[in-house]
Amino acid sequence: MEEASISVEGRFMYLEKINSPADLAGLSVTELELLAAEIRELVIETVSVNGGHLGASLGTVELILALHRVFKVPEDRLLFDVGHQAYAHKILTGRREFFKTLRRHGGCAGFPAAWESEFDVGASGHAGTAISTAVGLSAAFGRSGSPHRAVAVVGDGALNCGMSLEGMINASRDGKNLIVVLNDNKMSIQENVGGMAHYLNCLISGSSYNKFKMTVKRLLKTLPRHEAIHRFIKRTEDLLKGIFLPGIVFEQLGFRYIGPINGHSLPDLLRTLERVRELEGPILVHVITEKGRGYEFARQEPARYHGVAGFDRATGRLKKSEGPTFSNAFGDAMVRLGEAHPEVAAISAAMVSGTGLNRFQQKFPGRCFDVGICEEHAVTFAGGLAAGGMRPVCAIYSTFLQRAFDSIYHDVVLPKQPVILALDRGGAVEDGPTHHGIYDLGFLRELPGLTVMAPRSERELELMLDFAYELKAPAAIRYPRGGSPADPAETVPPLELGRAEVVRAGGDGPVIWAMGPEVYTALEAARLLEAAGKGSCTVVNARFLAPFDGETARRLAASGRPVATVEDHRITGGLASALDEALADAPHGKVLHFGWPDRVIPHGCVGELKREFGLTAEAVAEKLGSL
Repeated sequence: MEEASISVEGRFMYLEKINSPADLAGLSVTELELLAAEIRELVIETVSVNGGHLGASLGTVELILALHRVFKVPEDRLLFDVGHQAYAHKILTGRREFFKTLRRHGGCAGFPAAWESEFDVGASGHAGTAISTAVGLSAAFGRSGSPHRAVAVVGDGALNCGMSLEGMINASRDGKNLIVVLNDNKMSIQENVGGMAHYLNCLISGSSYNKFKMTVKRLLKTLPRHEAIHRFIKRTEDLLKGIFLPGIVFEQLGFRYIGPINGHSLPDLLRTLERVRELEGPILVHVITEKGRGYEFARQEPARYHGVAGFDRATGRLKKSEGPTFSNAFGDAMVRLGEAHPEVAAISAAMVSGTGLNRFQQKFPGRCFDVGICEEHAVTFAGGLAAGGMRPVCAIYSTFLQRAFDSIYHDVVLPKQPVILALDRGGAVEDGPTHHGIYDLGFLRELPGLTVMAPRSERELELMLDFAYELKAPAAIRYPRGGSPADPAETVPPLELGRAEVVRAGGDGPVIWAMGPEVYTALEAARLLEAAGKGSCTVVNARFLAPFDGETARRLAASGRPVATVEDHRITGGLASALDEALADAPHGKVLHFGWPDRVIPHGCVGELKREFGLTAEAVAEKLGSL
């Protein structure tokens, strides 16, 4: 079906009238198609300015319209896995104007957020959670006798998560009120979305067929050898489905499979979902959608337009960060390491591009493993590679590495495998609570034998990667999104295990410890303090969080000068905790900590968040200067 176009005059003629899903009831299919076009226009307009996840959300507009038209949300619960496909859901559920503040501090969250709307369930920022949550909701509905449904919209990438499979296995018992909608946006509309498949889907989802099926089953029980006859009929039904439909694997897991359905055909979606609503679950509806639909640049290159900082609508040119970044520096260093050492391998959990491994993958395709959204498997797989004589570097975003904690301990640290963990996006990010990488040190520092490093600059990251390779033991390198303010010509001294770097030797002023690029925040704070006549500060680059340089910490604190820490991490568990532990039984003066407080940190521009929570050089200098 061709997409509806938007007229110049009154381009939001329908959207402006939609304040809740209930307002969809009176619209014809043609009007819904025009509404879909208006929603796409608003998504493109907003994301081009604010940034966000474009491709997936453009692909689910008709699907979300149909779901809200057929089901009674929020009484029926609608979940997304993951939530970057849910922009149309936000727009339709009373957040049309609020959506224009997408990802702005104090504005609309980039993912469904239960604290933002009664129409949202949970947080939906990490993959693999929707089916398990929906199975739990289904079980609760069943226990209370509620007729309401739990509908989980799951992307094909999220379906390969181990947790998704675990949820599907348990759905056979607790999924009577469960509907899983598989949003398959990596396939094109193939021949099986044709006449026979369409006919069979109408047949097996229709009420007449299912009533007839139950009647035949009851009649068969009155005949001799009824079990053998029933098995024969079931095998025949499965054979026909297996020939014309690709869903036999879901049937084996206990789901009634329906699909594939053209996810951009509102008539097909509405007809199918209305029938499915009347069936007993668990049911899986397979829907084929196209990423980037409605914006040609995103449709042609969906990977580039998955998550963007913004773009020029007319040319499609993406906004890019200026200067070098840690991810790019890591990718370049990996290529050099791979050239020098043929046993080096790279592992990504569906983030080859995001972690800067593109060039490594192109140059060494046999040594680059993208395991999909499976962080636990990625780490344990890395342990297996190391046990087999390879030197794996496992690059995962900090927030997603949380899921692999047991794998790090059980399969890397305990057997002492020389796996290098590269933690990208360490620190706060614009996407908010589900993506902030501000908790990693709290669980990494406690693991015995794991060396944990944080580079202050891109050059120091390169040195740390080489150092980790030579260490031949479990190691982690944590660095933030974007780049550092370091001068490319800046000299970076060699590393010594467990030793910090004094980057500014002061006299009578406070001692400021910092890690990562916050070293430059500390240096600027020291300059401001000295300019204000508050003494000459010492600034220390921690470099190693485990083992931490307690000897230097105690030596510098012995004079009684104030000691402070500055970190892009929660105050508990990171650099602040490491310093407190080192000084616990040693003489020292007043200690202050600057980091993220013990509360959920919202989404927004990282610079704005740092100003709000007192993590700027000016805030550090002001507080230290008041002592």
